[in-house]
Amino acid sequence: MEIQEVLFYAIAGLTVLSAAIVTFANKIIYSAFALLLTFMGFAGLYVFLSADFLAVVQILIYVGGILTLILFGVLMTQRIYDTTALTTHNSFWLCTGGGIAVAAILALLIYKDSWADTVPKDFHATTGVIGNAILGEYLLPFEIASLLLLGALIGAVYVARTGDEEK
Repeated sequence: MEIQEVLFYAIAGLTVLSAAIVTFANKIIYSAFALLLTFMGFAGLYVFLSADFLAVVQILIYVGGILTLILFGVLMTQRIYDTTALTTHNSFWLCTGGGIAVAAILALLIYKDSWADTVPKDFHATTGVIGNAILGEYLLPFEIASLLLLGALIGAVYVARTGDEEK
């Protein structure tokens, strides 16, 4: 086994383990911090797929933005460290059965399909190509999307501030 395979299996195992912690943790704060490892694991798997741009976006947007927002929301919630505020898993056996069924279907598909041998390709950075496309051929749609998002942000701030003044 080569070092790349060992590293791939380690990252995949960490991702699956942290996703299981997100799902089955009794305290929401543990789930939120395990989500950090899950997002980082996905970024590592994107690197193995030669998708360096997606890996960087995964870290910047999901880890840097969304997960930080989730952690602030969780930490600012009242009674987060209360021992009675635990999450419940009422449908554990139903979910386990569904997971086993999906795993069996995937195993059957993997077993029945004839897999073609592929030649591993060299790593080529995609960020330069994407950057040139955004600032060249797709500049106008990119700017229109940025103005649309700016308008949505201004509208969200306006709606949030008018709700405060009525109270």
